[in-house]
Amino acid sequence: MGNVNIINHPLVKHKITLMRDEKTGTREFRILVEEVAMLMGYEAMRDLPTEDVEVKTPITTRKLPMLCGKKLAIVPILRAGLGMVSGLLALVPSAKVGHIGLYRDEVTHEPHEYYCKLPDRINERLVIVCDPMLATGGSAIQAVDFLKDKGCKNIKFMSIIAAPEGLDALRTAHPDIDIYVGNLDEKLNEDAYIVPGLGDAGDRIFGTK
Repeated sequence: MGNVNIINHPLVKHKITLMRDEKTGTREFRILVEEVAMLMGYEAMRDLPTEDVEVKTPITTRKLPMLCGKKLAIVPILRAGLGMVSGLLALVPSAKVGHIGLYRDEVTHEPHEYYCKLPDRINERLVIVCDPMLATGGSAIQAVDFLKDKGCKNIKFMSIIAAPEGLDALRTAHPDIDIYVGNLDEKLNEDAYIVPGLGDAGDRIFGTK
């Protein structure tokens, strides 16, 4: 059974509040997304496996812990998830990066896949799926479905803000994965936008409308 982890660190809360402000410009918003992803990634990667390797320090030689096993895979849901990748790569520069492209039908709000490219032997890796916003949960569920179809067994999902409806839907569809959320917001509105939310994360990251 997976766990839901709401990141209650004051730095995360502060930076998310700055992101919500409609006066926050594209450059600052992009930097904030990277910083929050890095802070959240620190928690999400807490259980990465290590092994002791021999290292010669300036003083002596010792067996010391280093990451082991197949490298981590970071899989952003396009396009907004791209904004979180650099923050996670700052923690693990050797991580592989895949991409899953989904768009939401403006009428039905259902996700549709248009692109997928994943690292080799993805089924042997810890996969962190990232998307700044977990709204209805449709895109997250479809992305995790796709990864499980590829044989992935160790999957985590990260979102900066989430609506209760989306979080419940993802937990129901995939109760085995760990979920990391920067803030659990109030609700979805009639247009399936998170309230209070922060607008369209992709538009604010890339300066589009």
